[in-house]
Amino acid sequence: MKKEIRLKIRQSFVRALKEGYPLIAKEAIENSEDINEEGVIINLYDEKNKFIAKGYYGRQNKGYGWVLSRNENEMINDLFFEQKIKTAIKQRKEFFSNKQTTAFRVFNGEGDGIGGLTIDYFDGYYVISWYSAGIYSFKEQVVSALQKVISVKGIYQKKRFDEQGKYIEEDDFVCGEQPKFPLIVKENGVNFAVYLNEGAMVGVFLDQREVRKLIRDHYARGRNVLNTFSYTGAFSVFAALGNAVKTTSVDLASRSLSKTREQFHINDIDIETQDIIVEDVFKYFKYAIRKELRFDMVILDPPSFARSKKFTFSAQKDYKNLLKEAIAITEKEGIIVASTNCSTFNMEKFKGFIDVAFKEMHQQYELLEEFSLPEDFKTNKSFKEGDYLKVIFIKKRDF
Repeated sequence: MKKEIRLKIRQSFVRALKEGYPLIAKEAIENSEDINEEGVIINLYDEKNKFIAKGYYGRQNKGYGWVLSRNENEMINDLFFEQKIKTAIKQRKEFFSNKQTTAFRVFNGEGDGIGGLTIDYFDGYYVISWYSAGIYSFKEQVVSALQKVISVKGIYQKKRFDEQGKYIEEDDFVCGEQPKFPLIVKENGVNFAVYLNEGAMVGVFLDQREVRKLIRDHYARGRNVLNTFSYTGAFSVFAALGNAVKTTSVDLASRSLSKTREQFHINDIDIETQDIIVEDVFKYFKYAIRKELRFDMVILDPPSFARSKKFTFSAQKDYKNLLKEAIAITEKEGIIVASTNCSTFNMEKFKGFIDVAFKEMHQQYELLEEFSLPEDFKTNKSFKEGDYLKVIFIKKRDF
């Protein structure tokens, strides 16, 4: 049995927690000094000693834990985890039967009722990501529950924390059989080479599935495409398969060259017809302006925070200026795909960045389409920060 403790919640935080907000903020707890062990069950009460919710203690970003239940009598035991995972898998039944897409999210943290935990599916193999030592303390229950409710080829895990609750990138094999790498999975009929044993970044970001499909099916044809912060070139592969004239993939990481070449190769795309450049994206923009390079489509999908030798990028502060760089090298009537996974601002503020960037560049634009997280990345309506993805297709108009 897990140890349980009682915590008092400050009045200003009670209403949000009662209405479904799942994150337990440090500032919400009056007697936080009583917590000394990650993974303990915490029972939350208001100042009148009325029960609010129960959850677990696990430090993650600004939070001290996550709500698991609003039923005072519910036990956080093996059955609890089995039911949560079973429900999540049932809600994704159509994904499991889709032979054209064999990689997707099975369990999405607080959206499926357990904050700090995600589970991804890769053609029969599962990757569990733990975002705090608190949720990791439930490893035995989670792994056992997953094996009980569905057939599993093998399980890998990603520990995204250290003992102080900060993010690290550590992974290991948990159980089952180990596949031969690369493991080839499909997304809307396109092949991806993934490596479940190479740290937190396995080779593809599953939350961009619908955006990649749209690029292939509706936007890439006949366009010269620049894919910045390209990682393993997933956007470039879909653009090439959508009959783009050419793709140029730019990323600072040296591994991006071999990884992107591999993705092109397994989809029978002639690598010699594509450009793959290992370079600081910000430096490449300056090069492109100097050489008067222009593109019909520019894809911007930077990390929320990045640091190179000469530059630090924060989406909150710097996305507007990044857009201005993109606008400068986009042809008239060209497309900019602006994307961010930064959770500290919403879609409306993101649109504000776009508007200011175009005005400062004295250019006209049209917003064409917008996306947030796909269906398998289930979110909690009371926790807007969890719906982090914002993608907008923008046309640079020639008025």
